[in-house]
Amino acid sequence: MTSPTRWQPDRPPLWAALKRGLRGSCPVCGQSRLFRGYLTVRPVCPHCAAPLGRVRADDVPPYFTILVVGHIVVPGMLVLERAAAPPLWLQTAIWVPLTLLLTLVLLRPIKGAIVGAMLSFGMLAPVEDAGA
Repeated sequence: MTSPTRWQPDRPPLWAALKRGLRGSCPVCGQSRLFRGYLTVRPVCPHCAAPLGRVRADDVPPYFTILVVGHIVVPGMLVLERAAAPPLWLQTAIWVPLTLLLTLVLLRPIKGAIVGAMLSFGMLAPVEDAGA
């Protein structure tokens, strides 16, 4: 493995950063992984030395995930209720697992896209706040 190059403060283009973040790769170079765990962002990209840990997405990814999942699940519930009027237990058996599955599947790519957008806009936490 080659040693990481110093990160240049050239911000990535917005669409490239969003696409790389959605894939879970570094929004700046696209060569290494963005996440250390399920939602933990790496402190520094091992390939380009981008300060990924200084991007504080905080509550934005869950908000957008709730927005997307709600726009999928609620119309589905209403259409099913209007078309077939299934019993409440069946509605619960369908929509609760689907909501949980969609949330868990979409949260990570949405967080990656948010981190990419924030890097593209230069929204980094100050150095002294990065570890907090």
